Amino acid sequence: MLFSNALLGLREGFEAALVVSILVAFLVKTGKRDALKWVWTGVGAAVLLSVTIGAVLTYGTESLTFETQELVGGSLSILAVALVTGMIFWMRATARTIAAELRGKLSDAVGLGPLAVIVVAFLSVGREGLETAVFFYAAVQTAGGGTTQPLIGFVTGILVAVILGFLLYKGAVRLNLTKFFKITGVLLILVAAGVLGYGLHDLQEARFLPGLTTLAFDLSGPVPEDSWYGTLLKGIFNYSQQTTVLQAIAWVAYVAVVLTLFLWPRKGAPVEKNTVKPIPVRSS
Repeated sequence: MLFSNALLGLREGFEAALVVSILVAFLVKTGKRDALKWVWTGVGAAVLLSVTIGAVLTYGTESLTFETQELVGGSLSILAVALVTGMIFWMRATARTIAAELRGKLSDAVGLGPLAVIVVAFLSVGREGLETAVFFYAAVQTAGGGTTQPLIGFVTGILVAVILGFLLYKGAVRLNLTKFFKITGVLLILVAAGVLGYGLHDLQEARFLPGLTTLAFDLSGPVPEDSWYGTLLKGIFNYSQQTTVLQAIAWVAYVAVVLTLFLWPRKGAPVEKNTVKPIPVRSS
């Protein structure tokens, strides 16, 4: 679970750090440093809301019955997959233009006043925070009780993302955003497929979907989840030693369709060059 959660924390955290870097750099470059406090107010509100939602989802369902917990957990796991899938394709389409779009929105907001700046910063960062909160809950449900791996993974990924975002802002490192989002997108699709499978299994345990006892395979003998290789597969691909037919079909269908669409060349997309350019957010 460490790898998959660290990957999501890195991806979501980096998107948020990238957004904040662009907003801050724009205000610094245009000599509007007075508005920085309103940007940080919006960012802080978004982070606080995300943490609150994550805590409520994670700890607010403990008093529910087993079947209700599984129903809620399964539904939110599928929601998390939908959010992450949308995020992957959204960033694929906007990676080249996100800086210009954010600068335009913030420029208009500065002219309207502090509240508008707060709202722009809040909405820009809040989307990643909401996705992270829902996916964190799904990861906790998948891992089961008695483990801190999801939390450690998320925190590690987010910390790395913050450091990377700061270095990009300072111009200390260069990064090809298109390649970064493409590689992490492929990995996240595999992670999301596993979360989808666990979500469907939870709905089967809640008796909302049939087929709980109809297994596609049972590898509890040769590849048990508590073995080192089973733990590795579970941590990377959310492997389940007992997988139902519905889970297996959903996993294969999701990866086949989503991965194909994600890697399919876009019409009119410019040919990607091998040069790696720095993100233009460094203050002058």
